Amino acid sequence: MKPFFTIHAGEYLTGEFIEQKLRDPNGNRLNLWVPAKDTGVDLLVTDHLNKNTTALQIKFSKDYLIGLPKEHQEVLIAGGWWTLNKEKIINSTADYWIFVLHGFTEKKMNYVILTPAELIKKIDHSGKKGKNIQIYLTITKSEKCFQTRGLKKAERNELFLNDAPIEKERDFTEHLNNWKQIFTNW
Repeated sequence: MKPFFTIHAGEYLTGEFIEQKLRDPNGNRLNLWVPAKDTGVDLLVTDHLNKNTTALQIKFSKDYLIGLPKEHQEVLIAGGWWTLNKEKIINSTADYWIFVLHGFTEKKMNYVILTPAELIKKIDHSGKKGKNIQIYLTITKSEKCFQTRGLKKAERNELFLNDAPIEKERDFTEHLNNWKQIFTNW
């Protein structure tokens, strides 16, 4: 057997949250497993009897708010940037993809949790073609989460400063810190 790989920060932070805070619908602690090799699944979560399993793919980003205008920094918690391979999402064996955002100023962990099918639907709406798709997820202090890649400066200002409505496909709010969905098949 080859040596185990080192888990990255997003996997560690997600695993720590699951072990410390998350419980199954019956209030039981969960078991957490790290695969011995990279198969497209970063963490396995099981119930306390190891009968029900959920596979997670974790994506982490540093916080990009530091480079934004001060007025944006005052209303935002975190902003991350990922380059995603569309084919890997389509063929993913993970039940959920989790985007981990650590706020620079608030020092709060946030998790955007969605199925590969939900992620593909949102990516396809972006109109971007090609193998790799870049997304920016931004979280406001009012606990809303948006995909902001491709928005013009005026649109971002309206969204961040005036709480303007945004098209449904850009809105990731329902997936923000929504851990209960990982138990839907249990």
